[in-house]
Amino acid sequence: MCASGQVVLVVVVVVVKAVVVVVVIVVVVVVVVVVVVVVVVVVIIIVVVVVVAVVVVIAVVVVVVIAVVVVIAVVVVVVVAVVVVIAVVVVVEVVGYSSLTVIVVVVVVVVVVVRVVVAVVVIVVEVVAVVVIVGLVEYKT
Repeated sequence: MCASGQVVLVVVVVVVKAVVVVVVIVVVVVVVVVVVVVVVVVVIIIVVVVVVAVVVVIAVVVVVVIAVVVVIAVVVVVVVAVVVVIAVVVVVEVVGYSSLTVIVVVVVVVVVVVRVVVAVVVIVVEVVAVVVIVGLVEYKT
């Protein structure tokens, strides 16, 4: 009985050691898999954040460009209006008040034409900006 008890004890010890080794291997594999999954998720999140940041920066640049174009257009309109007013004052002083109606009509026509041209330029720039932003968003997603 004593020898068989020792054999049973040896078998139990071997089985317990094998189970411990298997459990350790499973735990290590699970930990490695979890770490890899976490790293992959973090990398994906970083890539998405970078892509979104790039799209936002491009959108901001486009908006700034549009704002600059609008400011330039407003400055052009103001400069043209000032030049026309100066021209009207000079013509009225030189020619007299009889042609004032013609001068006012010319000034109004020039201002309207300049405003229409500026409006068309602004609309074209805005459309191009929207197309670029939508294209970038579609491309990145």
